Amino acid sequence: MAPKADRAVTDHVAPWRRTIRYHLVRALVWTVLRAYVRPRLEGREDLPQGPYLLCFNHLNWVDPFVIVALWPGRPRLYFFGPREEEMGVGARNRLIGWLGTAVPFKPGKNDLLTSTRRAVAVLDDGNVLGIAAEGQLGEDENSVLPLNEGAAYFALRAGVPLVPVAVNGTRWLRFGKPIRVRVGQPIAAAGRRASHASVDELTAEAHRQLSSLVRDYPDQRIPGPFGRWLTDVFSERPWRDQAR
Repeated sequence: MAPKADRAVTDHVAPWRRTIRYHLVRALVWTVLRAYVRPRLEGREDLPQGPYLLCFNHLNWVDPFVIVALWPGRPRLYFFGPREEEMGVGARNRLIGWLGTAVPFKPGKNDLLTSTRRAVAVLDDGNVLGIAAEGQLGEDENSVLPLNEGAAYFALRAGVPLVPVAVNGTRWLRFGKPIRVRVGQPIAAAGRRASHASVDELTAEAHRQLSSLVRDYPDQRIPGPFGRWLTDVFSERPWRDQAR
């Protein structure tokens, strides 16, 4: 049976085909990553056994690929996003749709109920949902931007742990650079109402852990021309254009 998140969206692809695509892409991404950088996962033993909300900081377009490559194959990993009006437009969106790992949402808050239903359905079906909770790309390896409330809200609505995950090393993509992914301590959400107070409390704890986990990353050297191009080829940093 297809995950509830797939059933919430029109999807004519058989679940077994989605599964094959997912694991093939994981293997391909791992191979490509290892050819250019040195990724490693710390704290895998702290991951919950069942479904959970994965809340990560976001430095670069490559972050979800790094997480997919390093993460356990089960439970299945989905990502909340991208923020798009139409997933059938553009090569990137068609590729994401082909993989079936995204829970897309529309810009603005007019799609909030549908987005929440899809996100919670992924977790209710026993999967993992990853959210880049800062809402935009960060500029500094050693700090975390304020987090949006969505990650905490979804975790509380689904009654699953929220797991802070810190990504370091992707701000600049240099050949042979260490990429460090650290798992924080799961934050319990079961049995708690999704009230403003609970959402704020969970969000603050996730930010505290993420800030601690990223604090000591030492390698922030800017790469050469190819590395700078690779870093920004798919990264959206509109504030840079506005500053020009």
